[in-house]
Amino acid sequence: MKLETLSKNDNQKAQNILIRKIGDLINIKNLEPGEKLPSERMLSDKFKVSRSNVREAIQKLEFYGLLKSIPQSGTFVANIGVIAMNGMIEDIIRLESSDFKDLVETRILLELKTVRLAALRRTDEDLEHIKETLDAYENKVLLGEDAVQEDLLFHLSIAKACGNSTINTFMLSITPQIIVDFEKYHVCDKRVSARSIQEHNDIYQAIKSQNPKLAKQKMKDHFSVLYQYCYS
Repeated sequence: MKLETLSKNDNQKAQNILIRKIGDLINIKNLEPGEKLPSERMLSDKFKVSRSNVREAIQKLEFYGLLKSIPQSGTFVANIGVIAMNGMIEDIIRLESSDFKDLVETRILLELKTVRLAALRRTDEDLEHIKETLDAYENKVLLGEDAVQEDLLFHLSIAKACGNSTINTFMLSITPQIIVDFEKYHVCDKRVSARSIQEHNDIYQAIKSQNPKLAKQKMKDHFSVLYQYCYS
């Protein structure tokens, strides 16, 4: 059975099993730091799961610094001792899924810092990408369509523009669950989405003018509804 067909809770358990199996494989093969793991296809065949599930498990281990993926080269064991790695894998498995309010609170704190950095560091290419995502969001809202994903893509484009790969990776790691939960809890209705068009544009203009103080304030204004959700 492919992992995608499982319920959310079962999927989490299955992913934890897969993470532990990858850790066991590293131990059994006695892979040293810098040595390469088998390919996603080989791991998929070995553990009888889909390649996307293998990819998710690897990304999670990479996020915690246990693996390192290099484009066109593969996935490698990070520079960490076996005892530390095994302990960290157990800690990862014990982690519970983040509460939605925790995710949103984390996102708010993170993005207030991110938007300041983006205003200071953005390139013309970054600015063009932010504008593209802003326009995509506006088009969806004006058509009366759901624009949660376009909203998150706008914020991810800002994270990319901040020039900090760790922040960008962290935003990417929490975004999928935020999208799911936004739709589940109906946080963004059409009235809020329409107002967000102007707020997004204000943030974009502040980044364009390279004004970090204004960019942070406009982002804070944009998050006023989420502040009420988190702290009410």
